[in-house]
Amino acid sequence: MTIWSGLVRLYLWEVMTMHITNVSEAKAQLSALIERALAGEEVIIGKAGKPVAKLIKYQRSEEQRQPGALRGQIKIADDFNDLPKDIADAFGMKKP
Repeated sequence: MTIWSGLVRLYLWEVMTMHITNVSEAKAQLSALIERALAGEEVIIGKAGKPVAKLIKYQRSEEQRQPGALRGQIKIADDFNDLPKDIADAFGMKKP
C-alpha cells in the first residue's frame, strides 16, 4: 500500500463516519444526532450550506488536575474587590 492509497482510505473512513445535517434537521433530530456522536461519528451542522459546528463525543482528559499549576502566572489587582463608582451608581448604591 502506498502512502497515497493510505491517505485515500483514511479520508474515505472519515467521510463515512461523518454525518452532515442542517440546523433545522439538527433541532428536530438532536437526540438521534447525539446517539450518533456517542457511537463515534462526527456530526457536522451547517447553516446556509456552510459547516458551522461539529458534534463529537466528549472525552474527559485522563490527566489529573494539578492544584497550583498556574501559581505565579495569574495576578489579581489590589482593587479587585472595590466596586467601581459607575456600577455602584447604576445600582443606586452609596458608599457609607
